Amino acid sequence: MNATSPAATAVATDQASALTAEDRCDRCGARAVTRAVLANGLDLLFCGHHLREYEDAIKAKDITLIS
Repeated sequence: MNATSPAATAVATDQASALTAEDRCDRCGARAVTRAVLANGLDLLFCGHHLREYEDAIKAKDITLIS
């Protein structure tokens, strides 16, 4: 990825980052379906609803999605 065309990257889930039924959306507390790993290494958890709501903003930044 280069600075002129940022985009979200989707990757396969590995054992260490696999979401469980206990993982909750950071916005509303619903069951998380996707982990967004930010460039600084921190992550955010999204339910399906909030993933769709913030999809454009996620695609505009260097964010890795793990589902």
